[in-house]
Amino acid sequence: MRLLTLLCCAAVVAGCSKPDATPAADTTAVVTPPPPAPIALADVAGTWTMQTRAEGNDSVLVTATMVATADTAGWTMLLPGRPVMPVRVVEVAGDSVTTESGPYESVLRKGVQVSTRTVVRLRDGKLVGNTVARYSTASADSVVRLRVEATRAP
Repeated sequence: MRLLTLLCCAAVVAGCSKPDATPAADTTAVVTPPPPAPIALADVAGTWTMQTRAEGNDSVLVTATMVATADTAGWTMLLPGRPVMPVRVVEVAGDSVTTESGPYESVLRKGVQVSTRTVVRLRDGKLVGNTVARYSTASADSVVRLRVEATRAP
C-alpha cells in the first residue's frame, strides 16, 4: 500500500511540474510573397515581336509585331502579309494588360473570322501570357487557348 501511495504521489508531482524547455516555434507558417508591382503602360511601350504557341506545345504558330504606346490609344498589330490592325487595350489592372483585336481573317484557319483577347504580364523583360481566340464559322463557333511570349524588337 505504501508503494502504491508513493507511485501515485510521484505521478501527481511529475504531471504538475513545468516543462524544462519552451516548445519549439511553429515553422509551418506559410510565407506569402509580396504581390507583383502594378504595371504601367509606359513600362510596355515600344515594339514587340510576339510568338504564339498552342498550350502544351513549343512550336510557334504565328509571329506578329505589336506596337504598344504609353496610353491606351495607338496600339497596333502586324501579322505576316496583312495590313496593320488596331489593338484595343481593354484593361490595365495589377500586373496585367488585357487587349482585344478582331474580328479579322485567321492566319491559322483560312477564310474563318477570329477575335482574340490577350492577357500579358511583364516578366524578366518579356511580355508573357495567354490568348483566347474565338473563331466564327457558318456551321459553329469554337474557342482555342494559346500562349503568348513577346520580346522587345531591337
